This record gives sequence, structure tokens and C-alpha cells, in this order.
Amino acid sequence: MQWPLLNVLTEPERRDLIKTARRRRFTRNEVIFHEGDIGDSLLLMSKGHVAIRMHTPLGDVATVRILRPGEFFGELAVISPGPRNASAIALDSAEALSVGRSQLDSLRREHPQIERVLVEALIAEVRRLSQRLVDAMYVPVEKRLWRRLAELGVIFGSDDVPATTIPLTQETLAQLVGCTRPTANRVMREGEVAGAIAIARGRLEILDPAAIERRGR
Repeated sequence: MQWPLLNVLTEPERRDLIKTARRRRFTRNEVIFHEGDIGDSLLLMSKGHVAIRMHTPLGDVATVRILRPGEFFGELAVISPGPRNASAIALDSAEALSVGRSQLDSLRREHPQIERVLVEALIAEVRRLSQRLVDAMYVPVEKRLWRRLAELGVIFGSDDVPATTIPLTQETLAQLVGCTRPTANRVMREGEVAGAIAIARGRLEILDPAAIERRGR
């Protein structure tokens, strides 16, 4: 398994980091950690999909991100100790390598380049959040929905081939877009009439990926 985050390391440094990690396996719907838990590890995903969920100011729980193999989460806990700011839940059978804060501290002393891994993790998150902020402020909700759907096709796909089935509910998709379920439902019904997608119970079927890309531009 390759993690782009570790590309800044030499091969020996990557081996040392992976050697110290603990392999963890999760079943479908298993909570990996809760919002508010004391964080002590960075997780590198090697299999499956993980949902990141947070409480909203209104007290609801919203899915804000879906992660796939090759991605990482929990990095803030090893950079600045404190409570987790979100919950992580396995959406299917998932595996990850867990690197504890103490392990990473030891590696940082032995391999100064490890510090660059943490910097890259922060840079990646800041860039992602900046783009999401611009989308939320300036991109119409219809375009945001189709962009998220195109991204989800990649996330649930394999070998760079987008998936044709997105195993998420309309409610979860609305949360990822940052809109209400009725709004998401209206936009998706329009896409269904146009032949771009098919709506099924607990999932969406992508019928015309090119049409989805066009609608998201």
C-alpha cells in the first residue's frame, strides 16, 4: 500500500515508520474514535472507507468527509495533543496503520525528515478546507452536489476507475454538500430525469459520469 503523504520520506524512513505502526481492523459501522476522545495516533488507511462526522451547532451529526485507502486522518492528535474534533466510523470492512504520538516522536528524533510528513499533513488539510470554504461561499448548491458526487465516484472506485454505485444515503450526500435533504433530493431528481443518475434505497447509481462532470463545472 502506498501513502502519498509518506512520499517526502526516503525508503528506509518509510520502512521505519511503517514498522512501528500497529495494524488495526474495523468492521462495518464500527466507531474508530469518538468526537471528544483524547487523540493519540495518526491513522493511515489501507483498506475500506471511513466517514468523518461532527456535531453541528444545532446538535445534529453531519458527515463532513469520506476517506479511502491511501489517505490519513487523526493527524492533529500527534501534532497538538487534545480532544478529537470529530468522530471516525468505518463504512465497510476497513484497515489502517495506527502510528502513536510517542512512536512518532521517537521517529522524529531519529529521522528529522519525519517532521516534513506532519507539515505536509497540515498543508493538505488547509488546502482541502480552503477549497471547501470557497465552494460553500461562492458555488451554487447544484454544482456543489454534482462535484461531490463526482468525487465520491473516485473515492469508491478502484484502480482509477470511478465507481458506478455510491453506497450512501441522500441524507449523507446532503451533509457532504452542506445543504438540506429536500434540496439535495430536488437536484438529484432533476439529474435522474436527465438520465445522469438513478436513485435507489441507500445508494445512488451513476449512469452518465460525463453528464455529472458537466453539471459540476
